[in-house]
Amino acid sequence: MDNFELAFLNERKRRLAAEQLLKDKSSVLVAVNDELQKKVADLERQQTLSVQTEKMATLGTLCAGVAHEINNPLAYAMSNLESLHHTSPLLILLLKLNEQYLNNKIKESHFKHELDILNLKHPFSWVYHNFPGQINDSLEGLKRIKQIVHNLLNFAHPTSKQDKQLTDITIAANNALKLLSSKLKLCEIKTRFEPLPLIVCNLSSINQIFVNLLMNAWQACEVGLERKCIIEMNIFEIGKNICIEIKDNGCGMSEYTIKHIFDPFYTTKEVGQGTGMGMTLVYAMVRDHSGKIEVNSTLGTGTTISCLLPLKV
Repeated sequence: MDNFELAFLNERKRRLAAEQLLKDKSSVLVAVNDELQKKVADLERQQTLSVQTEKMATLGTLCAGVAHEINNPLAYAMSNLESLHHTSPLLILLLKLNEQYLNNKIKESHFKHELDILNLKHPFSWVYHNFPGQINDSLEGLKRIKQIVHNLLNFAHPTSKQDKQLTDITIAANNALKLLSSKLKLCEIKTRFEPLPLIVCNLSSINQIFVNLLMNAWQACEVGLERKCIIEMNIFEIGKNICIEIKDNGCGMSEYTIKHIFDPFYTTKEVGQGTGMGMTLVYAMVRDHSGKIEVNSTLGTGTTISCLLPLKV
């Protein structure tokens, strides 16, 4: 065997060894990649579960206020319906008398006599003056209840990353204000919503961002401060982003709190008053939209939180 043939065989041996090594490494990489994808899927499921848990915790704090918001129009509607129920025999009798008169089953004199008797027992003027108002007020109250339930269902709807759509985020802002109306009724709410282009976003997530930030602002103003609570909500376009800005004149935060505000389970609230996941999930949802979040706060003065969401993702 000459030197050329020997060199060829050695080269072939090395090439085959290299190919086998590459094949083995590729198999290992495929296995590692599969495992990594499973871990990512597990993390996404855990994040979805955390988001839903935080929603339920937020709904829990809203229950008393929501019950009050529903009970008022419900009580009024029920009162009106009871009054209408009491009046219904009169209306039925009037309709029957009119039908009998139109079908010539009773004489005009008898018809007028029956009307006079009914009018003495149940003055017609009271009925026709009150009837439209009772109907309209009851309808408005029931529509209000329907809207409250609709807002609650929208907020409680499980969030999925695949639910992104082209939408106007001011819809989420208004939904959050309606949902929290009972909590914020003693606060002065200032809003500035500039005309904005539609963006691709998860409306349920954006809705929760607004609710969490407004809840935090309200709670910051409830911490033993004597001044009136003022919360500003501004939504405007800046550069290639839409900015969601929530300001409050509450207790503010220390540098330590600002540093840890997005840490899981970190909270300044008393035990049982918060999960410590609110701002963590706000941060995650903003990042899921390729955005960023900025916090500026001064102890005793207030806090401004700005979420920047890119117009195009």
